[in-house]
Amino acid sequence: MRAMIMDALAEPLEVREVDAPTAPVGGVVVEVHATGLCKSDWHAWVGHDDVALPHVPGHELAGVIVEVGEGVRRWSVGDRVTVPFVMGCGACEWCLGGNAQVCPRQQQPGFTQWGSFAERVVLTAADTNAVRIPDGVSFEAAAALGCRFATAYRALTGRARVQAGEWVTVVGAGGVGLSAVMIAAALGARVIAVDRTPAALDAARRLGAEHTFVADGADVPAAVHELTGGSHVSVDAVGSPQTARDAVLSLRRRGRHVQIGLLPTADGMTSMPMARVIAWELDLLGSHGMAAVDYPEMLSLIESGALRPQELIERIVGLDEAATLLPGMDSASPAGMTMIDPRRA
Repeated sequence: MRAMIMDALAEPLEVREVDAPTAPVGGVVVEVHATGLCKSDWHAWVGHDDVALPHVPGHELAGVIVEVGEGVRRWSVGDRVTVPFVMGCGACEWCLGGNAQVCPRQQQPGFTQWGSFAERVVLTAADTNAVRIPDGVSFEAAAALGCRFATAYRALTGRARVQAGEWVTVVGAGGVGLSAVMIAAALGARVIAVDRTPAALDAARRLGAEHTFVADGADVPAAVHELTGGSHVSVDAVGSPQTARDAVLSLRRRGRHVQIGLLPTADGMTSMPMARVIAWELDLLGSHGMAAVDYPEMLSLIESGALRPQELIERIVGLDEAATLLPGMDSASPAGMTMIDPRRA
């Protein structure tokens, strides 16, 4: 099969022929029809994640099952599926309790194993992790769920428990930020979007943001407080010390902050304005994707048209073009998602 290969950290990627995978016990092989290019892939490429080289990135995917391993009960060749970016083992207390996204024996395509920037990819513990794609949902829309959209959905519904009429400030209007904007607006919240680029803010307005602020050089918390008295909920969809602080300091008393963007540092620690957190009794919440068992509610909203992840897709490219785009993900400011079709020449 053709795959995008990472032979060294932070070096050019090469698309070349490699051996196709076979289905493990309990797992399936999926022919990839769509896979998203995400900043998390850049984190792996640059070395913020511990990956074994050579490596194939890619963790947001949708496709068709082409091989079924021994012991798989729920799936057959030809089934259309997607998968959360965290695949649980299916047997531990967290998986059995419906929280596979924090499974201590989790596998992650594109991180702990070869990923979806290839014509085929393996899904482990398929009966726990694979998600059937409804007929009315495209492969591209389903792939958009795998990391960014599903993460934003659970962050707002399962973690922050956003209510209609609440103010929600979303810092960062890339793929996950725009997902959060769309979902918060669909929940009836009043959304403020913050980003460095006008194009991203234009997209946020189209997707339901009531107000937008350009971040460069601005005092974001002051602007939010002047407009709203402080948000009920804030989301850092970028993942930097500055954006995290801006999001937390934008909250009103007793507000809830959800950290979605990764915060890589040399020692693994990130400073937060804890004096404000204590004095105002703020909640700091992490959100790490969404388990497969929680997908049906989200998929039903997509089928009904209430949520439209396909509107977040900015462009579709092949593997060769994606290999040139991935190294620039840290500085690029796309107003939406880039989707890869590995079957394209």
